[in-house]
Amino acid sequence: MKVLTDKILSQSAYSHEIDIALEKVDIADWLFNLPEAEYQRCCPPDHIACGATFTDNGRRMSINVEKIGTGLVIQHYVTEQATASYCRMNSISDVFTPTGDRTQVNVIWELIAESVSANRTRYTNRVTCHPTDAFMTFIEQHGQTFEQAAAARQAAGGDHNSRETPLFAESIARKARAQAAGK
Repeated sequence: MKVLTDKILSQSAYSHEIDIALEKVDIADWLFNLPEAEYQRCCPPDHIACGATFTDNGRRMSINVEKIGTGLVIQHYVTEQATASYCRMNSISDVFTPTGDRTQVNVIWELIAESVSANRTRYTNRVTCHPTDAFMTFIEQHGQTFEQAAAARQAAGGDHNSRETPLFAESIARKARAQAAGK
């Protein structure tokens, strides 16, 4: 399968400030130890399940199952970079339509923490989606143009990201506070 990185299907970035110092935040630890119930609380009712595993070659991986718009999406996020303040994850994601059809897209998920002040951190959730050659064939078979597909994905993906970002940020802050308290 070929990822068409020269085309953007959708892109959104939302930020939310949390009352915790940047040095107490560890996004990678949060992401790879996220309990499923906490993931579900971070974008109800869209978030369905999550888990952490490894690729065959030992790279960390986050598996997320969620609804974005009308599609059921299974994301297989492989770590490209994972630090306390920045994670870049790359997924060839399976998308199932309401009629049961299946296609794939490429999703780049960036989780970013930046200091705003001594005790305040800005969390940014950036999601960029590229089509695959399979996706381009899929939309063509369904009589849809790339522009139509991109507009629908932008609306659905932007809405989803706008709702999950503040909840992810507050979840990251809760974990940081609990760790700082020794819990």
